Amino acid sequence: MRVLIALFFIMSLTTFEAHAEQKNVGYYGFEPDIITNYISNKRRIGFVRITAELMIEDVQNVPVIEHHSPLLRDAMIDILIRQPEQKIKSMTGREEVRTLILEKLQELMEKETGKPLIKDLIFTKYLYH
Repeated sequence: MRVLIALFFIMSLTTFEAHAEQKNVGYYGFEPDIITNYISNKRRIGFVRITAELMIEDVQNVPVIEHHSPLLRDAMIDILIRQPEQKIKSMTGREEVRTLILEKLQELMEKETGKPLIKDLIFTKYLYH
């Protein structure tokens, strides 16, 4: 019985430590929405409009992200304008674009700050025409 109590105590202690080490996640939203053209197969110009939110590993890093937001916004636009229409309009293409942008933003933050800081990228609005 004592062994069970000791095991339970040790397991609850490690669970508590894991929660204590967990960082407070923060979010940063780009304002205004990102609107840009993309490569279209037709004679008319295609455009995409996204609202993007960054999941930040620690809420204390949100001011750092905000400071670098022009660089991050430019990188997002640069990737979007290079995408073909099929990729912009398909669900799998959208996920590929999201992943591509996320990796680029993490790379830029690593270069600028020494840490990736960005945990994830969320599209809360994704419209195309």
